[in-house]
Formats: sequence, C-alpha cells, structure tokens
Amino acid sequence: MNVPEIIYEKDDFSDILKKDDRFDSRAYDFVLDVIHEACSSAKGHVTGQELLEFFRDLALDAYGPLAYTVLNDWGLRCCEDVGAVVFNLYDSKRIGKTDRDSIEDFVGGFNFKREFLDPFAA
Repeated sequence: MNVPEIIYEKDDFSDILKKDDRFDSRAYDFVLDVIHEACSSAKGHVTGQELLEFFRDLALDAYGPLAYTVLNDWGLRCCEDVGAVVFNLYDSKRIGKTDRDSIEDFVGGFNFKREFLDPFAA
C-alpha cells in the first residue's frame, strides 16, 4: 500500500521579517525549535537563561564546529539577539510568556565566540 507523504507548510516568518529584518527566517525556525525542546524537557515554562543553555547545547549538537558561522550567518551574534528573536516570536503570537519574562533575561548570557569556537580550537 502506498502511503502519501504528508508535507507540512513551513513558517516563513514573513510578518516578523517585515517589521525586523535583522535575522534570517532560519534563526526564527531554530529558536522556535529550541523553545519547544526546552519547554518539553522542562515540562513547562523556562526562563531566558535556561533557554540560552538549551540554545547553546542544541546549536553545538546540530552544527558542531560550524555553529558560530551558521548562527552569525542568520544574524545571531550574541545572547541579546536570541532574546530579540524570542520576543519577536512572542509579539507575533507564536509563543507565550509570563509577566516575569523580560528581554533583559538574555543580556550577558554567554560569549558566543567562547562557547561556539573554543571547544574546537586546535
């Protein structure tokens, strides 16, 4: 029996990109995946700092020594950029937040170069 392949429509985030074009749509896609993974693992809401830990780990798992290059190509150059993507996703009603969540939760999370380049330095 031939089972037809189900094709799901991918979000292009065009509504967000019209308002803020600093980040590639793949950055939104990746951060949304990180949010889903983090919330699933924690069985509920996660803080900005917890989300950054998942982000770092998933980026390293997915892209290894290319993580820094890939993230930079998407416009993600620091933790504050991850926060901007998260809050753009919130503003576009793709995710929720609590009253305690703030864009400041992402300030100074970790150094992208140190976390994504140093593990692979010769």
